Amino acid sequence: MTLKVGLLVGQEWSFPPAFIGEVNNRDVGVSAEFVKLGGTKMDEPNPYAVIIDRISHEVPYYRSYLKNAVLQGVSVINNPFMWTADDKYFEASLANRLGIASPKTIVLPNKDYIPGIVHPDSLRNLISPMDWGYIVDYVGLPCVLKDAHGGGWKEVYICHSVEELIYNYNQTGLLTMVVQEFIEWEHYVRCMCLGQEEILPIKYNPHERRYYVEHNHLTPELGQRIFEDSLKLVRALGYDMNTVEWAICDGIPYAIDFMNPAPDMDINSLTPFYFEWVVKKMADMAIRLAKEPRPQLDELKWSEFF
Repeated sequence: MTLKVGLLVGQEWSFPPAFIGEVNNRDVGVSAEFVKLGGTKMDEPNPYAVIIDRISHEVPYYRSYLKNAVLQGVSVINNPFMWTADDKYFEASLANRLGIASPKTIVLPNKDYIPGIVHPDSLRNLISPMDWGYIVDYVGLPCVLKDAHGGGWKEVYICHSVEELIYNYNQTGLLTMVVQEFIEWEHYVRCMCLGQEEILPIKYNPHERRYYVEHNHLTPELGQRIFEDSLKLVRALGYDMNTVEWAICDGIPYAIDFMNPAPDMDINSLTPFYFEWVVKKMADMAIRLAKEPRPQLDELKWSEFF
């Protein structure tokens, strides 16, 4: 019997057909296809051994479907129950607890709240006004203000003064923001991390949003540290598909952003060289998990009742 791998995607155009073609052309008893959905019954058997999720962070119905798929024994990449940990304050706290260098970080109360929140009553646990001097004393200046749940370099502000920090914060509305120490990096690396095994450190320029095909951009010692720390982070998170970004300053790699569970896999971004690597390694992982399942139910306490 052929085992099936399903793919959930959004607007991306280059990775989906390349991945499906790579899996299907191997002729190893595993096939890949786009998942098609239109309402899902709670006891509906799932036809897939593995589902690759590239879009459920933007489509809530898909997230509900995927959590039910885990109940059915499907291996979902990434585990939909882990997405609740996806915020920049938690990631900084996790890195710190793991002994990995990361920027000093403070999470802030929202500037505004949904209708129904009565400020004197609903927010009685909040200290008001905020002590901006305390915040800046901790993270320093300049500092970075950014959306705790954001991505794609949206809602990111480099603030050079307390006044600039307060001004930008006042524009953030309903968003939950974090303030971080600014790392004046000399070298920047984005690691593609797949299957909690494969780590590919790529030279990256966040200002240009560009990857560089330079294989010897790290010393052996620095490369080993980045490899080991990236592996530690993705295994702690349980992410099988992720990118980890490192800002290197004075020879120290700081973990800047490492919760990207639907990373950019476009051929124009990655370059054809790294795109080919990603497609092949993603196919390797999907086929391996289809044939040798790693049940995600085992990670959930209520699985013992089934």
